[in-house]
Amino acid sequence: MRMGPCDPFVMLDYIPSVGPSGRFTSYYGAVRFILHAKHMMQEGYEQHKEGFFKVPMIDRWVVVASGPRFLEELRKIPDDRLSFDDAMQDILQVKYTFGLEAQQRPYHVQVVREHLKRNFDELFPGVFEEIRHAFDELVPSQEHGWVKVGAFSAAMKATCRASNRVFVGSPICRSTEFEKIQSKFALQVATRAAVMNLFPKMLHPVIGRLLTNTPSSLRNCMEMLRPMVDERLKNEELHGKNWPGKPNDMLSWLIDVSSPEDRNLRSIALRILVLNFASLHTSAQNFGHALFNLAAHPQYVEPLREEVKSVIGQYGWTRDSISRLQKMDSFLKESQRVSCTCLTPVVRKAMEDIMFSDGTTIPAGTHVAVSPPTMFLDDQYYPNSHEFDPFRFYSMRQETMTRSQQLSMTLSTLHFGQGKRACPGRTFATTMMTTMMAHLVLYYDMKLEKDGVRPPDEWLFVNCFPNRTAEILFKKC
Repeated sequence: MRMGPCDPFVMLDYIPSVGPSGRFTSYYGAVRFILHAKHMMQEGYEQHKEGFFKVPMIDRWVVVASGPRFLEELRKIPDDRLSFDDAMQDILQVKYTFGLEAQQRPYHVQVVREHLKRNFDELFPGVFEEIRHAFDELVPSQEHGWVKVGAFSAAMKATCRASNRVFVGSPICRSTEFEKIQSKFALQVATRAAVMNLFPKMLHPVIGRLLTNTPSSLRNCMEMLRPMVDERLKNEELHGKNWPGKPNDMLSWLIDVSSPEDRNLRSIALRILVLNFASLHTSAQNFGHALFNLAAHPQYVEPLREEVKSVIGQYGWTRDSISRLQKMDSFLKESQRVSCTCLTPVVRKAMEDIMFSDGTTIPAGTHVAVSPPTMFLDDQYYPNSHEFDPFRFYSMRQETMTRSQQLSMTLSTLHFGQGKRACPGRTFATTMMTTMMAHLVLYYDMKLEKDGVRPPDEWLFVNCFPNRTAEILFKKC
């Protein structure tokens, strides 16, 4: 790690480190963090609760803020001082994975915040139809006995198809080729960004050119979408913006809000890739974890099934009825509490020196992170925190919540980010996951090959994937 008289590395010396912090020994700590990020983050939290500590990367330190006090201070600092976008450029190596275009002109974010939110009730029946159709294919029907299904693969495919029912509509959302393009791109972005972060910045241009798959993924996506986009642009030119028979989906919304320079096939296809990455990188991983957690605790299938039967029997399959599944919502929250997808879902880059209320100063250029999973395993916020209690959050809602319980409920949402830069599609993602799980528990029993033995997770830096090869046993009930 480079050093200089005004270097951030030197200016951070007074913040406690996890692992060695010497000029050369810190590289050992950085290598250790690659392999043992979860343990090092937990170690830092336990030693420096309600304060700050730092963990080493190959070419930088990341400062971690702990405790509700500093989470709230962090939330209030505006984006021009603590930047989400600049942090993502570094972490996801945006220049070499997505390209800077989508981040510099993020009109797709507006579409998610406004159009998706406004139209989701109308689109929900199609999403549910896609979920039902997907699992009919992914879980082969057998009159008797159990059938093995690759859990992570099923989670990826079902999430991809349900998301793209809204993004690009039917029948392309069911295309095996289209699903492969989106899933491959999503996994490769995360993996290749992580690999690039193993190397110093001066090597990134060379490594980026060797590793990036964006041009080929974009070309393939463009070819799949070309007939649809060309037709819609032609109809708009001939008949105006609200032409008869115009589909109500993400493609149409992107065309509607795009500037003249972005109203073209390449720009639209790039945004579809980015939106799929966001959906698959988070929702599919969370759902995969939830599948394993339920299969490891099959005794909870029946109470969840009874809730689904009761609510759906009274209200049918609607977005409103899904929001009434309080036990299912609690189960998914608890699954996300004990099985994270990322140790640092909240990261910002200091654009200037930042001072917190305790006097801690974060120099410009430094990444500041929050690690909710460390707080999720703290008995102060979650009694018996190492125990999987699927109805923990349901029980909280059955009575007037104490301030401590209110804080616990608030912390449980941090895996979607924090403040104005929290995930704009979190309601869509939560509803989709709840619907998928509700459908499965209503029609299937499930268990693991080895009862109660959850397959080990797979870690890549701070990212945690559910086991990508393990299977779950399903049986039609």
